[in-house]
Amino acid sequence: MIDYDKFKKSLKHLELQFANYSSSSQRNLPELDREALAESVVYRFETCYDCVWKILKRYLMEELGIPDVPNSPKPIFRLGFENKLFPSIERWPEKV
Repeated sequence: MIDYDKFKKSLKHLELQFANYSSSSQRNLPELDREALAESVVYRFETCYDCVWKILKRYLMEELGIPDVPNSPKPIFRLGFENKLFPSIERWPEKV
């Protein structure tokens, strides 16, 4: 069974930090503090992204029984799409 707790926690932190960054009160902060908030949002996104591709890798191996799953995000997302785990990638950028 795949444990999604770490991903849920990292997504919650991303949502909270993005809301903090987006709030109107942060506009009154000094430039350095606004930059630190922006960097924190990016860090939270990277943490979420790291969690999701690793969970997807486990899902592909354990639930779908795919034996040779690569060990990097881009081919794993491609495999997820090929196995119909995503409805569409039309809105995704051409180069990731």
